[in-house]
Amino acid sequence: MNDTAKLVERYLATWNITDAAERRAEIDAIWAEDGRYVDPLVDVAGRDAIDATIAAVQQQFPGLVFTPGGDVDAHHDLARFTWNLGPEGGEAIVIGFDVAVLTEDGRIRTVHGFLDQVPAAL
Repeated sequence: MNDTAKLVERYLATWNITDAAERRAEIDAIWAEDGRYVDPLVDVAGRDAIDATIAAVQQQFPGLVFTPGGDVDAHHDLARFTWNLGPEGGEAIVIGFDVAVLTEDGRIRTVHGFLDQVPAAL
């Protein structure tokens, strides 16, 4: 597994960390200070806002986990990957596709998220 794939693995795992202090430590480790996360439902900048977004998603989907949907495809400072959100070991309820822009020091600068499958109530 290359460094970019490891970073994406850590990024997805961060969405599953429910302990606030542990989650924030991981966000601080992998995100640029001015990082930005944008998808069809949210557009936030900064680690505080990213942390709050992850916490809100965890409240909206309690007990569900993010898992990789396949391999990470990366070149230069870009990575693209799919992910699933669903019960552990079960069928995905939400499926997404993200493109991450990385900094020179290997942190996440921006994540552009796309939702490929969402529940009707979302």
